[in-house]
Amino acid sequence: MKVKIGISARHVHLCRKDFETLFGDGDLTKYVDLTQPGQFAANEKVNLITEKGRMDNVRIVGPLRSYTQVEISKTDSYGLGLNPPVRNSGDLDNSESIYIEANGKKILVHNCCIIANRHLHIKESELEKYGLENNQIIKLKVSGIKGGVLDNVCVKATKEASLEVHLDLDDANANLINNGDYGEIIK
Repeated sequence: MKVKIGISARHVHLCRKDFETLFGDGDLTKYVDLTQPGQFAANEKVNLITEKGRMDNVRIVGPLRSYTQVEISKTDSYGLGLNPPVRNSGDLDNSESIYIEANGKKILVHNCCIIANRHLHIKESELEKYGLENNQIIKLKVSGIKGGVLDNVCVKATKEASLEVHLDLDDANANLINNGDYGEIIK
């Protein structure tokens, strides 16, 4: 099974309360739509701050969520002096805490910072067609001069989804994968 690959750089998802603390009333404004239905890169950006470092102009991904989540790569974590766990989105217990800053306002968000697990977005209605199950762990084979097999790709089935594997920037760079390249699912 061939599948398109999307590369995910560092980004932040904000809950309504944290958004309003940093930006005031209103809502995120769309910069560009992303491949997953209803998701978009916002015009708004934040700074991530720890005692050991900072990253400025980190994009927010919308829409607003019920929780705040910061997704960085392992490489990013070195500059910030953090050791975030590799987790599925929303699994934030015992994850790293970080300051988020925008518009001269800074908030400390506890248990919010992770390295996102590799995952396959798929519609629930497509699971049977492809012989997959929600939360199943699969592998992704990529070709090329630095091709290989990436383990521990989690199947993430939702009602609406665009069939695509999401990898972080470290995975993409290690295997010379570009956004929009294709890989092969191995069960």
